[in-house]
Formats: sequence, structure tokens, C-alpha cells
Amino acid sequence: MSTTNTRTRILEVATELVAGSPDGDISTRAVCEAAQVGAPALYRHFGDKEGLLSAVVDHGFERYLATKRERDESTDPVEDLRRGWDSHVEFAVRNPNLYRLMNSPAMRTPPAAALESHRILTRDLQRAAAQGRIRVSPELAAQMIMSASVGVALMLVARPATFDDADVSRRVRDAVHASVLTPDAAPPGPAAAEP
Repeated sequence: MSTTNTRTRILEVATELVAGSPDGDISTRAVCEAAQVGAPALYRHFGDKEGLLSAVVDHGFERYLATKRERDESTDPVEDLRRGWDSHVEFAVRNPNLYRLMNSPAMRTPPAAALESHRILTRDLQRAAAQGRIRVSPELAAQMIMSASVGVALMLVARPATFDDADVSRRVRDAVHASVLTPDAAPPGPAAAEP
């Protein structure tokens, strides 16, 4: 069997095990058994368990990012930001274990998918800033929006019985956007760049 096929099989098995696990945790032994490979093969391809889990996150999140990359930017970056928030939260709810893993403090290095998601958000905020529609710097706005959207998504995934209001995500999104975005275009200037 080729090295690529072995790596792909390990990755697909690990992704399935994460999705099916009650708490999203998996053992490398279970992955090796299900993929029918020895531990040395897993470690050769992924280095360690964290490397495997990071690859699982990137593999799973890649589908979501592909749709974000393929969508056409509208002429309204604020609408793109709203859609981006909504699709982010929807992805989390549909993939709870993967999403929890992606945002786990146990992941010492952020997965590449998380970094790309942040870059896409910052790009949309830079477009909004160019139209004079932002109150703070794009970097600060990205931190605020990402913190809030990840927080909402994690609560919806981790505590669905407590966070059962279907509009909670929209309400938080609108509140955060109101704090970083202007209602209408304002001339770009120093205020748009202030933190």
C-alpha cells in the first residue's frame, strides 16, 4: 500500500472516530486498529497524537473553508461578515466534536484551518474598513468577532440545553457587529484605524 493511501486511511479513520466519540477524544491505539496499521505508521505520518488531531481538524475544516473560498464576495462586506458568522456557527453545530477539538486548549499549535479562517475574516474586515464601515482596526475587529463567534458556537455545541434560543447567535452577532461596524459608510480616516 502506498504511503499516501496509508496516510489518507489513517486520517479518514481518525476523523470518523472523532465524529463518533461521545466526547471527541480518541486513542492512537483505536485509530491504528481501525486503520489496520501499526503505531509506527501513524507516528511516521503525523508525529504524535497532537499532529494527528491537527490533521483531522484541517481535513474536516477544509470542507467548510472550501465553501468560503468559493463564495463570491459581494459588494457589501458587512453582509459577507454576517454570512461568515452564520456559516461558522452552522459548521460548529453540524460538527460538534471537530469544532471542540479545533478550539481545544490542548492543541498547542493552532490548526492551519483556524489560521486561514482568521485570515478570511480579516480580509472581509479590511474591505469594510476601505468603505469606511468599521469603528476599530481590522485586526482588533477580527479578534472581537472571532472571540464572540467561537464562544457562541462552543456554547451551542457544549451546552445545547442551556443555549436553546435559536436566535442567540444572531443576537450576539448583531451586538458585536454593532460595536465594530458603522451603520453606514463613513469616510475612511484615522478613526477607522484606531483600536
